[in-house]
Amino acid sequence: MLAARASRPAWREYVALTKPRVVGLMCFTVLVGMLLARPVPAVPWTVLVFGVTGIALVAGAAAALNHLIDRHVDAVMARTRARPLPRGALGVREVALFAVAACMLGMCLLLRFTNPLCSWLSLASLVGYAGIYSLYLKRATPQNIVIGGAAGAMPPLLGWVAVTGQVEPGALLLFLIIFIWTPPHFWALAIHRRDEYARAGIPMLPVTHGVAHTARRVLGYALVLWAVTLLPVGIGMSGGFYFAAALLLGLRFVLHAIALCRNVSAAMPTFRYSIVYLAALFAAMLLEHLMLAPST
Repeated sequence: MLAARASRPAWREYVALTKPRVVGLMCFTVLVGMLLARPVPAVPWTVLVFGVTGIALVAGAAAALNHLIDRHVDAVMARTRARPLPRGALGVREVALFAVAACMLGMCLLLRFTNPLCSWLSLASLVGYAGIYSLYLKRATPQNIVIGGAAGAMPPLLGWVAVTGQVEPGALLLFLIIFIWTPPHFWALAIHRRDEYARAGIPMLPVTHGVAHTARRVLGYALVLWAVTLLPVGIGMSGGFYFAAALLLGLRFVLHAIALCRNVSAAMPTFRYSIVYLAALFAAMLLEHLMLAPST
């Protein structure tokens, strides 16, 4: 235990609790949601800086609570056994206090610099992820990631609401894109790690219904996602540049999913591409918005 605690600086362990890569991608989608909500000059810098920071802190708190809830499961899975709690680098009390502090600081920033709706929706997403998904859904149903994915789809909507103070159609569409993206993204990883999930007693879809069934579901969701990502053009939210990017990026996702249906070895390439896909899709949406923004 002492050796584990001394292996690296304590601050790195706390950073690891927040799942920084995941939260980093979330923060990017928050920023995109903010900048799409209104013309760029109309978005106050305080909302951009403190809004993103506040949402990141609440998301980091949710991730830390997930570490806390899943510590016993994490200890038996190769992908997660090096996390701070299974290694003994941090204790339960330390993680709980960190999660509470991060959540409280994030909520204070959101209440001060954004608006109550953004603040309470951020808190609701924490409850949805750390409470409903991590405590119950993950162990209760193979549809866990479908239902629980709503919490993970909130960031761009939160960014939009931070600027506007209301839920508008564009915000709901950004939410829908990530909501549909989440199952094929995570199921690809679950296929690769299916034996570990089985040992941990987690009823992921590849464990309960098999790889072939899950791969077909990945393909089905990829096709639906391809169609959904074209909707921003249909409502006038995006134009030709984004349309072309969504077509090409979506085609490649579908091709990855087809390869997965043919060979299980395509699981990790599909998972990795799904991350690149989402980042590139939102980047294309933002780039076009910035290019079309009126000069000041």
